[in-house]
Amino acid sequence: MPYSLPAEELKHLRELAKRQAEIAALPVMAARRKLWTDVNDNVPGARPPFVINPGTFWRDFMEGAEFRIKDGIGRKLESMFLFNIRTHEILGDDHVCPDSIPVGWLINHDEFGIDIKTEHAVDADGNSLGYHVECPLKDLSEGFEHIIKSASFAVDKAGTKEHRAFLEECFGDILPVVMRGPSILGCLTQRLLRLMTMETFYTEVYDHPETLHALMALLRDNARRHILWCQEEGLLTLNNGNQTTSGSYANFTTRLPKTENEKVFATDLWGQIDSQETVGISPEMFHEFCFPYYRDVAELTGLLYWGCCEPMAPLWEKSLSHLPNLAAISISRWENQNEIAEMLDGRGVVFARKPNPNFLGVGKNLDEDGWAAEIRSTLEAVAGKNIPLAFDVRCVNSLNGNLPKTRRAVEIANREIDKFHMKCKH
Repeated sequence: MPYSLPAEELKHLRELAKRQAEIAALPVMAARRKLWTDVNDNVPGARPPFVINPGTFWRDFMEGAEFRIKDGIGRKLESMFLFNIRTHEILGDDHVCPDSIPVGWLINHDEFGIDIKTEHAVDADGNSLGYHVECPLKDLSEGFEHIIKSASFAVDKAGTKEHRAFLEECFGDILPVVMRGPSILGCLTQRLLRLMTMETFYTEVYDHPETLHALMALLRDNARRHILWCQEEGLLTLNNGNQTTSGSYANFTTRLPKTENEKVFATDLWGQIDSQETVGISPEMFHEFCFPYYRDVAELTGLLYWGCCEPMAPLWEKSLSHLPNLAAISISRWENQNEIAEMLDGRGVVFARKPNPNFLGVGKNLDEDGWAAEIRSTLEAVAGKNIPLAFDVRCVNSLNGNLPKTRRAVEIANREIDKFHMKCKH
């Protein structure tokens, strides 16, 4: 498709790009890169970094931003630049401002060979609030092969090249334009629940266990085939810098790449896997029906980040501790922090803590004492243990009209982290 921008839009966007470049070049960014690298490299005594993910409260975060472009590619670029600029100027956390403009491959991924209808719900302001999937598999009594097909993939390399050339012509003298390969994801049960409801899944482990195993194997094979296809097509790019791995921020590490070849392999990359959908089944059932297929996807990665909002402790001993290349694990508000800290002590796995988002998302004012106690609860859980730690606040859906409380939350968190870090050093 042809890309173009009116002169006035281009002028405005170049000014935003220059501002982002200025921020990215600040000395503090180098210090933040070292923070994340030390944690992900398991450097003893590394100070825990702290970030708030503003993408989950986009409307509140971008309210008041001076948008000048109404639609099209210009609006998308304006949103990207403003988001990066405001993340630095408003939050003041340990985000590292991007020093480049990413371009993703134009990939068509037909996962199941059928159209799965999804009905979206909106809130009073017309914004997407939730969705309902019309799952095609009502049960597995007649199998699934007559409905579900193996995944197919295609990439538009010419279209991607055209997009990149356009961005380089517009902004290449300000910020380098770089290719960004697809993420290495293996969230198999998330894909499963596009095919069947959670209720169906929970009953099929009893009614048709062998067929359910076959379906999980198909999902595993689809995920592996996609990763290896991207590798063969040369679409993978290193993600050991200022990138995120779905549920985490950020990927800075010297532990990757694992090869010195010009071609990037999946084993040179961070990957991410979770299974929030299985919180209602026992650890034994997870190990039987899910873990073997997750393990087969995980082995393709170089380093693995596990989890999202599901508790890890019940699955640790039998399953998660045996994942290949496990480097970080999500610790949500549902986790018993003391229990999981005992399990992770000395394992070299990052304790990627996601504090309770209700402190920011419920009510207009920040409960400062409660928030400080929330941060201290994590610091106390890992105190005296050999555990790399990072904080990543997520799932804050609304700030209730009080954007400044995000910066105050950062200040309080840094105060508690600094006290803890200084105490540990002495």
